[in-house]
Amino acid sequence: MLKIILNPEFLHLILAAVAVMAFVAANGLVLVYMERKIAGHIQRRPGPYEVGWHGILQPIVDAGKLIGKQLFTPDGADGLLYWLAPIVSFVWVLPLFIPIPFGPKLIAYNMDLGIVLILAFAGVNLLALCMAGWGSNNKWSLLGAARAVAQSVAYEIPLLLSIVAVAFTSGSLSLGTAVQQQGGWPWQWNIMVQPLAFLIYFICALAETNRAPFDLPEAESELTAGFHTEYSGMTFGLFFLAEYANMIVVCAVATALFLGGWQGPVFPGVWWFLAKMYILLFIMIWLRWTYPRVRFDQLLNINWKWLLPLSLANLVMTALLTKLF
Repeated sequence: MLKIILNPEFLHLILAAVAVMAFVAANGLVLVYMERKIAGHIQRRPGPYEVGWHGILQPIVDAGKLIGKQLFTPDGADGLLYWLAPIVSFVWVLPLFIPIPFGPKLIAYNMDLGIVLILAFAGVNLLALCMAGWGSNNKWSLLGAARAVAQSVAYEIPLLLSIVAVAFTSGSLSLGTAVQQQGGWPWQWNIMVQPLAFLIYFICALAETNRAPFDLPEAESELTAGFHTEYSGMTFGLFFLAEYANMIVVCAVATALFLGGWQGPVFPGVWWFLAKMYILLFIMIWLRWTYPRVRFDQLLNINWKWLLPLSLANLVMTALLTKLF
């Protein structure tokens, strides 16, 4: 046992896990502030303005409010599922950061099947939403969970096909390899070779992270708050933090696969990676406060009638061109 604990690789993973948790927590605060400020300016208002300079301390106040709220179990709820759901939702996001290369040497563990690991663990969040919806003993929560299942199952397919198309061009399922095969200038990025794959990936990423206009599992105007209607305090906070962590993951993967990752001139690689990632996060927040929520039949039609055929056609064309040239 002592040998395992003192093993350098094991210690490296432990330090990486601590760093990932700190990164997720810090980015949660940053994204809450971004969400509020971007929403405010889009709606021609200042957003949070009172707590700190331009409301910069508002996320800390929000976190304090959530921590101070009382936790309780709704009448008739399944206690085990109800309390386990937010923990599963948050904890299983953390392994998704392991194979993401934030810099030339800034990676928790460089593995050949990093993309497979991310796709495998990403599906666990769906299980957490089902547990929350079923365990809450609330009809709106159950409807939200059912919507989450239908939405996730549908949009995972074109998302996977768009990633496989990029894997064909790079010849690897490693995110690090995909970054190394791109250059530091925009015309050297995979988005220039696979623009359709990038568009499909980004649309599917919005649906997979339950972001507007595809936030049907938690539609406030229809389902109160969907799968987390009965949650308050830090149990709601864990769902909230998990959603932002998933947003960071999908934007980081898009940065690595399509936007050259940490490649870029002059500045250190990690700053290029974070800059590209935050531009994508800004676009996700921008879309939320710009477009209205689609109906559920429209949500599924977008996938089955457009994204799936287009992703299949793009994959077949990519495979054919890769074989020929």
